Amino acid sequence: MPAPASFYVRHGKRLLDVAIALPLLVLALPLLAGAAGLAAAQNRGRVLFRQVRPGWHGRSFVLYKIQTMTDARDPAGHLLPDAARLPALGRWLRATSLDELPQLWNILRGDLSLVGPRPLLPEYLLLYSPTQARRHEVRPGLTGWAQVNGRNAISWEEKFALDVWYVDNISWRLDMNILWRTAGRVLRGSGVATPGHATTVAFQGSPPPSVSP
Repeated sequence: MPAPASFYVRHGKRLLDVAIALPLLVLALPLLAGAAGLAAAQNRGRVLFRQVRPGWHGRSFVLYKIQTMTDARDPAGHLLPDAARLPALGRWLRATSLDELPQLWNILRGDLSLVGPRPLLPEYLLLYSPTQARRHEVRPGLTGWAQVNGRNAISWEEKFALDVWYVDNISWRLDMNILWRTAGRVLRGSGVATPGHATTVAFQGSPPPSVSP
C-alpha cells in the first residue's frame, strides 16, 4: 500500500528536515572544512564528488559528497578497482560518515530527506522489481531503515525489502528511532562496506523466483 497520507508524511517530515539540517550544517562547517582540506590534499585539489542519482518518483538530482577515492589509473588509462583507489584517508572519511556532510545541502534543497531509502545509481532503475521500485515513492534519505539494519553488510534484496517496509510505515517515531540508531552506527563505523569489498558490489538485478516442479 502507498505511504500513509498523515500530516507528518505530507508536511511534518519536510519541516523536520529543514529544522535539523540547517543548524546541523552550520555546526558542521568546521568539520566540513577539515574534511574538504584532507580530500583536497589527497586528490590534487578535488574536493567534491558529484553524481546524478534518481530521487523522489525517480526524478534525477545531483548528489554531493566529499571525494574519498583517487582517480588512479592503470597504464592503459583505465580506472583501477575501488579497493586500489580508496586510500586510508578515504576509508576513514567513509567510516566516520564525514564524506556525507555535503548532503545536508541536498536536504535543504529538497533533493533528500534526513530519513529515507538511500539514493542509488540511475542504471538500477531498470533492474528493480515493481515492489523494489516502490522505494522511490518517498524522498531518498541521508540515512534509512536499511542503513541502521546492516548498511552495506546486507544483501541488496534485504536492503530493498527494508526500504519498502519503511515506505509503508513512515512515522515521526520511526524517523527518530532511525536517526538515533544512525548516530550510534556512525560512532562505531559499522556496516560501511560489504564483507570482502572496499565499498559494495553492484546491483545486478534480483534473481527470478524459483519455480517448484
